[in-house]
Amino acid sequence: MKFNPFFLLLTIFSFFGHAQEIPQQQNLDSVVITSSRIDLPFKENSRTITIITSADIKQSATTNVADLLQQVAGVDVRRRGADGTQADLYIRGGSFDQTLLLIDGMKLEDAQTGHHSLNMALPLDVIERIEVIKGPAARVFGQNAFTGAINIVTKKQIDNSVQMGVQGGSFGQKNAAVTVGSNFENSSHIIHVSRNLSDGYRYNTDYDNQSYFIKSIFNKNNLPISFIANYQERKFGANGFYASPSAKDQYEETQTSLVGFSTEITKEKLTLKPRIYWRRNQDMYLFNRDNPTGYRNLHITNKIGAEINASYTSTLGITGFGVDLSQTYISSNNLGNHNRFTTNLFLEHRFSLLNDALSITPGVAVSYFSDFKFHAFPGVDVGYKISNDFQLYGNIGYTYRVPTYTDLYYTSPTELGNENLDPEEAISEELGLKFSRNGLRVSAAFFNRDSRKLIDYVKDVETDPWQATNISEMNTRGFEVNTDYGFFAANFTQNMGLSYTYLDEDLKDVSSNFSRYSVNSLKHQFVATFRSQFFKNLSQSIVYRYAERTLGESYNVYDASINYEFKAFEFSVTANNIFNADYTETNLVPAPKGLALFGLKYSFK
Repeated sequence: MKFNPFFLLLTIFSFFGHAQEIPQQQNLDSVVITSSRIDLPFKENSRTITIITSADIKQSATTNVADLLQQVAGVDVRRRGADGTQADLYIRGGSFDQTLLLIDGMKLEDAQTGHHSLNMALPLDVIERIEVIKGPAARVFGQNAFTGAINIVTKKQIDNSVQMGVQGGSFGQKNAAVTVGSNFENSSHIIHVSRNLSDGYRYNTDYDNQSYFIKSIFNKNNLPISFIANYQERKFGANGFYASPSAKDQYEETQTSLVGFSTEITKEKLTLKPRIYWRRNQDMYLFNRDNPTGYRNLHITNKIGAEINASYTSTLGITGFGVDLSQTYISSNNLGNHNRFTTNLFLEHRFSLLNDALSITPGVAVSYFSDFKFHAFPGVDVGYKISNDFQLYGNIGYTYRVPTYTDLYYTSPTELGNENLDPEEAISEELGLKFSRNGLRVSAAFFNRDSRKLIDYVKDVETDPWQATNISEMNTRGFEVNTDYGFFAANFTQNMGLSYTYLDEDLKDVSSNFSRYSVNSLKHQFVATFRSQFFKNLSQSIVYRYAERTLGESYNVYDASINYEFKAFEFSVTANNIFNADYTETNLVPAPKGLALFGLKYSFK
């Protein structure tokens, strides 16, 4: 299947046909990136960062985080099934174990496997924005941010209201959700409950997904204390999801929860941000859902974390420092019982020179793992403002990941772990530019990553089980370009976006005949979006995605949505894979075709 230029031509003609004048675009430049110790406005960061706002989410033609992230350049979400039920998160050709997910800055890696990262993906109704940080991020977040990190920032408050919604559509989809916002003089509260059901788009792909979310802020007028609790439960048929595509009767249940407290203390030039949290994940897998006494895995992981991050402003610049302590436990009938204590120390300083035109931020993270000892992650970010609208930037950093318990100990008829694995290592570099003026936003970046001791699953004979091992070396390089343009037409703001990512991988010195690591990476990725409004209460979005993977498979996918608001009601239609593209993203699991979802929301105060 070839690249389809239809959507690109459509958006270009739409622009020239309707653009009249440039309004003031939503000011992303002033959005403060809160996922690090040194909080900086989006415009001043010397990294490749994508911000997805709540307005973007509403017009995204998606209903879950996994589908939403598919629209971000350099991000590869490999889904199994519909509704984000099971999905793996990759950034710039890395693995799902090399991407760190955070919620409000709380690190949510799973010691069992990164395969569970998106189990904690929140309902879209409670998300304020999503920060996608690409490139070496270990010195900022610690290990697991090998290729990047994604921070989901929840809404601080919702005006006193109740919003109820129902949806129904293809393959017996039935969704229901209630979101309640309540504000008092010295506190605010958000409660969300939802349940999504489906019969499945093919045999044994049914699902039952439930979500419960609470966020409260107490003592708002003095020292605000934020409390968050989230519980996600998923039960789904997993036809061909794991093992082999012929394993049609697999079944899985996951329960993932998070409880956390955080606050922020500001004293003149010093800011302190302490937080504590507990993450739990339970994963139950059946090879045959009709035979529960046959092959069954049960894994339970717990992470208890406490950290304090700080920044101090002086005449020399801004100093960021922090300490992060965590204890991780796993209890598993397959992986055994293990625990790991981790300590992270962070230090960085931002120098502003040449009348603030030049910024240099060196930093280092030092980590101690009870089973892998000490490691350091140095790095430096550099930015130079050519003008108020145009910035050049570059960064280089050492990054690192310790093996998961699945890498070390997993045993099945098709996979074998290796308890003698070494941690993965890499040096990553990036050069980029950013331009923003009159509603037009353009960014481009070249990146390179030289990795050593990558953990791969290999075998010499096709019928052998996959064996975890450290491969010697791999080079990953590429570039990405993003363009976003807001313009005024028919008395409303329109928006179009184009992005392209190219990725090239060179896997060296692989002695085995079969390797998983090089399979299925995105070599070419193009995304075009057009979000428009021509009538007062009616808005629509269309999204086009082109992907070509390493082995040559390519596909074109179109998604669209229409939203109509009338008084307290909102009607919506969301359609995914409109033209029934035939493609897979992982493990030869075919993607759903022609998914349509009709929705109704009612809000009252």
